[in-house]
Amino acid sequence: MNPMYIVLITYIRPIEEVDARLRDHATWVREGLADGVFVACGREPSRTGGVIVARGESRPDLEARLTRDPFQMYGLATNKIVPFEATIAIDSLQANG
Repeated sequence: MNPMYIVLITYIRPIEEVDARLRDHATWVREGLADGVFVACGREPSRTGGVIVARGESRPDLEARLTRDPFQMYGLATNKIVPFEATIAIDSLQANG
């Protein structure tokens, strides 16, 4: 199975500024889902950030994709990428990994 990544997004600007770009961010996320790179995405209940589960790209390619996130483009959030090798997964991840 190809490497997978957890992307931890942390907001660094007031939530009002984040919310102003939320629609653009959601469009960008849907592109990642349609490309098959993002597996799951969502916000933290505390509204301090979010999480993306990604697969199928090299780390440099994922990093390049993340620079196109409006949250990054407008300096609203930082990302931490945590790579991992999924040794146990549901069948759909193993079949497409």
